Amino acid sequence: MIPAKLFQNLICRLLLVSSIALVCGSFSLSQAQEPDDVVRTTTSLVQLNVGVVDSRGRAVTSLSRNDFSIYEDGVKQTIFQFEPTNAPFSVVLLLDMSGSTLSFREQLKLASTRFLDALAPDDRVAVVQFNAKVKRLANFDASRKDTAYAIKIAEGAGETHLYEALTFALKELQREEKRRKAIVVLTDGLDTKMRNVDRAAVAKAQTDEEALNAIKPHASAPLAAVLNLADRQGVTIFPLALPSGDPKRLPIPGPDITGIYAAARTRLESIANRTGGRLTEINRLDQMARLYAEVAANLRTLYTVAYQPPGDRPRDGKWHEIKVEVAHPELIARTRPGYFAR
Repeated sequence: MIPAKLFQNLICRLLLVSSIALVCGSFSLSQAQEPDDVVRTTTSLVQLNVGVVDSRGRAVTSLSRNDFSIYEDGVKQTIFQFEPTNAPFSVVLLLDMSGSTLSFREQLKLASTRFLDALAPDDRVAVVQFNAKVKRLANFDASRKDTAYAIKIAEGAGETHLYEALTFALKELQREEKRRKAIVVLTDGLDTKMRNVDRAAVAKAQTDEEALNAIKPHASAPLAAVLNLADRQGVTIFPLALPSGDPKRLPIPGPDITGIYAAARTRLESIANRTGGRLTEINRLDQMARLYAEVAANLRTLYTVAYQPPGDRPRDGKWHEIKVEVAHPELIARTRPGYFAR
């Protein structure tokens, strides 16, 4: 039997030890969380993929870091990183396996395989298919043989969830850390969910002009989400636009259909322009293989430069304009025009 006084002393000591442990544990937890807080509030590098051409439009691939100057909102920035045109890329190849591609599925697969053949040996490629679902078919670390096989077995039908697929691809690219990054997507641009929203917007339109004014393509939340993710990583997106989505080729045009197709094509153009890519319009299906190869060749003409914007600037959603100049006045540099600070 422990005397009552001794028992009380033991209880007091235990309570004291527990209190000290709780305080220390809370301090350790706050210390452990501090680096994450710092990471969240520190402004990351702004990465740009830059293409340079001469007065005849021919790519120039022999420049160095000292040939470039970067300006944000008119203020010259210090270049922290530079990679030449032969530095490897990590690329997500997005394959549209919705019902709209069933009639030319084999051509699509052949053209995609040609794209693989045109890449450099050190480029890493992931293959993702999409319809109503988004599915990864090959990881970045897959061999070219396995990647080609992934293209071969791609299949599906049904709806087109383009913006879910783009979001998925951007999240896959986050794992590639500091590598140069790009997405190549073949699509008509007609995302099923977005088309339903657009259809409701143009329901009362009586003319093409009314339909075009009724839809605000740039105000789309899914589009904004994709552009913001691409901005943060410096991902360049190359849409290859199928003729089936061309608003100028509608078999039975009407105000509602014209508005929906024009908005879809406008969004594809926005994705290419905002990320520094290029919208490639496919006028004939037999052009697909050549155009895929041209996109792969275009990747090999891009430099990558990165700079650190002011760290004390608030993330207030404001637009910041980017301009890249080359030391040689006869050369023209092309990259994304800016970003929203979020």
